[in-house]
Amino acid sequence: MTTLVAQGTGVRVQGIVKTFGRGPGHTVALGGLDLDVPVGQFICLLGRSGCGKSTLLNLLAGLDEPTAGSVDVGGRRVAMMFQDATLFPWLTAGGNIALALKLADVPKTERSSRVAELLELVHLGGLEHKRPHELSGGMRQRVALARALAQDASVLLMDEPFGALDAMTRDVLHDEIERIWRERNLTVLFVTHNVREAVRLGDRVVLMKPAPGRVDIDIDVDIVRPRRIDSPEVSERARWLTDRLQAQPREGGA
Repeated sequence: MTTLVAQGTGVRVQGIVKTFGRGPGHTVALGGLDLDVPVGQFICLLGRSGCGKSTLLNLLAGLDEPTAGSVDVGGRRVAMMFQDATLFPWLTAGGNIALALKLADVPKTERSSRVAELLELVHLGGLEHKRPHELSGGMRQRVALARALAQDASVLLMDEPFGALDAMTRDVLHDEIERIWRERNLTVLFVTHNVREAVRLGDRVVLMKPAPGRVDIDIDVDIVRPRRIDSPEVSERARWLTDRLQAQPREGGA
């Protein structure tokens, strides 16, 4: 089933059900989930492991099909980032980005200038000849972000992209993704297990619960930007969400 995205809506999910397997042993990963994301909004998806956050992103990216319900991105280009940078180790930083440009049908004559522009955007100018093993974890994730942006996507899906990084690097990248989100007017869906990270970044935080995956609460984060992850306002809202998360039943889900 396909629906039309209303004007101003970047992503619309209606009645999504996703099951894995068949028969008595099947698993319901998502059970009737609804979600509307306006164009240009930054949404953080928060919840326990097994609540279907990554499954939802895979459906939005077109990597899987829902069992029932509809997913609509209004014909917009979608790019995805994962927890691991997943760079090709035999290619340089510039080569990884150039490959994405090639797959997006960018003419060969334009690729070098676009690579340089994207590396400057993520503050890695001059490092196009470095291979992934020569870069720090944070730098590799910046290259992965540049590669995602090379696809000229207006919807960016981020599946715990900073989860494996140290706190200092993660804080820097919070500032970077917020800057790029604003400059590019991106619609972002950002999966995290980190409650403070969700409050630090999101216009909205959608707290999901498992068994099966569905929305528990969907709240606006009315804290003025720029935000600090250790600010009293972020801490207070994160504490409230943590209490809500801990109050959820702990039975298994998908």
